[in-house]
Parts: sequence; C-alpha cells; structure tokens
Amino acid sequence: MSRRVHDLYREAVELTESERAELAGLLLESLQTEPDPDVEAAWAEEIERRVRDIDEGRVQTIPWEQVRAELHTRLAEKP
Repeated sequence: MSRRVHDLYREAVELTESERAELAGLLLESLQTEPDPDVEAAWAEEIERRVRDIDEGRVQTIPWEQVRAELHTRLAEKP
C-alpha cells in the first residue's frame, strides 16, 4: 500500500459509518466503466426473480441487523 493510500485510509476510518459507506460507494462508482447491456439485462431478470420469490412466499427475508450480527460473530471467530 502506498503512503498516499495509507494516509487516505487513516483519514477515512475516522469518518462515521454512513460517511464511510458513502465514500465507498463513490469510490466503487469511480471504477465502473460503461455498463454491459447483457449484464444489465441479466441483473434485471435476477432482481425480478428474487422479488417474485419474496412476493410469492418462496423465500424468507432476514433483517439486516441479524445478518450484520452474524457476520460480526463469524469474523470474530476467525484466527
């Protein structure tokens, strides 16, 4: 990691969680090139399928708070 990136990281970790999320989103957007129409179409189909599965009761959603807690537990268990 370059010194510049390290310095930016040290500043970024001092932001609030929502500010870090916003920054992460902006950084990811800056990496994106023109969207591939085939990929976009495939994602649209997948989203429609998932929404249909929820609407028709084939899957059960999990609250974000529960998912987050489980992820934190898993990460804490790793050596």
